[in-house]
Amino acid sequence: MKALVLAGGSGTRLRPITHTSAKQLVPVANKPVLFYGLEAIAAAGIREVGMVVGDTHKEIEAAVGDGSAFGLEVTYLRQQAPLGLAHAVLIARDYLGEEDFVMYLGDNFIVGGIEPLVRRFAGERPDAQIMLTRVPDPRQFGVAQLDADGRVVGLEEKPDDPKSDLALVGVYLFSPAVHEAVAALKPSWRGELEITEAIQWLIDAGRPVASTVISGYWKDTGNVADMLEVNRLVLEELDRRLDGEVDDDSELIGRVVVEAGARVTRSRVVGPVIIGAGAVVRDSYVGPFTSVAENCRLVDSEIEYSIVLRRASIQGVRRIEASLIGHDVEVTPAPNTPRAHRLVLGDHSKVQISS
Repeated sequence: MKALVLAGGSGTRLRPITHTSAKQLVPVANKPVLFYGLEAIAAAGIREVGMVVGDTHKEIEAAVGDGSAFGLEVTYLRQQAPLGLAHAVLIARDYLGEEDFVMYLGDNFIVGGIEPLVRRFAGERPDAQIMLTRVPDPRQFGVAQLDADGRVVGLEEKPDDPKSDLALVGVYLFSPAVHEAVAALKPSWRGELEITEAIQWLIDAGRPVASTVISGYWKDTGNVADMLEVNRLVLEELDRRLDGEVDDDSELIGRVVVEAGARVTRSRVVGPVIIGAGAVVRDSYVGPFTSVAENCRLVDSEIEYSIVLRRASIQGVRRIEASLIGHDVEVTPAPNTPRAHRLVLGDHSKVQISS
């Protein structure tokens, strides 16, 4: 079995972060989301990975390389425009050949990996196997309809009037039969080749389509709230480790990781928290569920339930929470001007100000 990893999306819901960074490389617990998926694929015993990339291909290729760091062999497949999940299968036709494959969306996060799913597929050999989970607002997802016996009878992509609350999780397994289905598709009303329509084609053709309703944790990390929630979940699994420098005037409580080369001085850190290599935390408070990346500076400030990306600097600020702070950002107090805010904001920024 091969894997097809989709890492070509533009990440509009994570702007302005994704104006300069691939959404699949935004980190949770100081590791890119994409890496968790690659580790799950390797753990399932799959070695050959075709990675579909787009405009951010140089950044993705620099981060992943040839895949050997994950025990994988990665081949990059260029997609000129994000024209749908089924379009990714179409352009990967020659690479996939006549082998079964798992398709994994590179910005999805699934607790527990995919090894049980791959094992079940290999044993039962349907032409498609999908994962489903119940969501409060299925209009944002592909939605599956099951009959009384639990068989998949219908699929819709982002319907206005969903027939169920079962959303498709971003992992699919296919036999080569899916290529015939994809070849028969026409662009949807969104101008894309929809994978839901390809699976529906298989159903209508009488081909076996299996489903698994998962109760475990899954997130499409397409927006800031979901990124922060996945960060929280991963940090919950931390083991305390202090490889950097922590002075006697600092207090570290609970599961805190201080990477080698990081320095914590006269500060209070309440875990779970990870502080990356080369970071400086001085005269500050770092609260639970916070990831501070490499070479950041946090001085005379307070932060909690947030993600801080590489080389960001936060000085003299109280208080930051539920925030995603980008690479090389500088956060400082505003000048002492009565009832005024001074802002320099990129496109699509979101700002909440207490006045």
